[in-house]
Amino acid sequence: MPEGDTVFRAARLLERHLGGRVLTRTDFRVPQHATVDLAGATVSSSVSRGKHLLTRLDHPAQGDWTLHTHLKMEGAWRVLDHGRRWPRPAHQARVVLETEQAVAVGFSLGIVELVARSAEPDVVGHLGPDLLGPDWDEDEALRRLREEPDRTVHEALLDQTNLAGIGNMYDAELCFTSGLHPRTPVGEVRDLRRLVRRARQMLDLNKERAVQSTTGDLRERERMWVYRRDQAPCRRCRTPIAVDQLGPAGRERAIYWCPSCQPAPQV
Repeated sequence: MPEGDTVFRAARLLERHLGGRVLTRTDFRVPQHATVDLAGATVSSSVSRGKHLLTRLDHPAQGDWTLHTHLKMEGAWRVLDHGRRWPRPAHQARVVLETEQAVAVGFSLGIVELVARSAEPDVVGHLGPDLLGPDWDEDEALRRLREEPDRTVHEALLDQTNLAGIGNMYDAELCFTSGLHPRTPVGEVRDLRRLVRRARQMLDLNKERAVQSTTGDLRERERMWVYRRDQAPCRRCRTPIAVDQLGPAGRERAIYWCPSCQPAPQV
């Protein structure tokens, strides 16, 4: 699933090409909005909220709406010149927004819904402080994380109601760079504030580039410390990276760690 910095870049892409412009055609290719036509609306802004995208549309006759989208696992937004061939099959398109200057296509979006502007809190109000947002509040994020001291750090970091923007990749990389086994209870993390600050630093550094890296090396296969490197040697100590599953039944996520650099917590 795309991380918060990926969604941040998607919002910035839409803002750059659609912001302040009038839509000449809209095509919502989902059943609940298939008949909606918002041509004539002005795109007032596109912003990210954690892993959610909010594109605000002001229509002179139909009122103010927000297009709420989520990339989920496979989604992506692309902005193309008119007449240019789409980079994905047309059947994957879920939203098409056209202006006189460009065509924005949302492919394989996991969520597509139009809500009244006043209803935005209904779709993103549950999220914790956004690591890349203007509402970022370190103390509030720490307060939420500490409410469940027995919860594993892996699950707590992925919980978007604690802090918004961390996905499985950053979760694994943060645990490694902090020397924490993913199963470590939050209450046993010695410096939780440092962990949260490192999370924000990682996303902030990567939001400016399409190629994500936590090692500082942008070469392929050298970008991550442990994520998706199971059985590969640890970059620090050469111990093979371990992989397992962790999480509630039916919603388990992969965890990656170095058994030497991230010793398992004592039971």
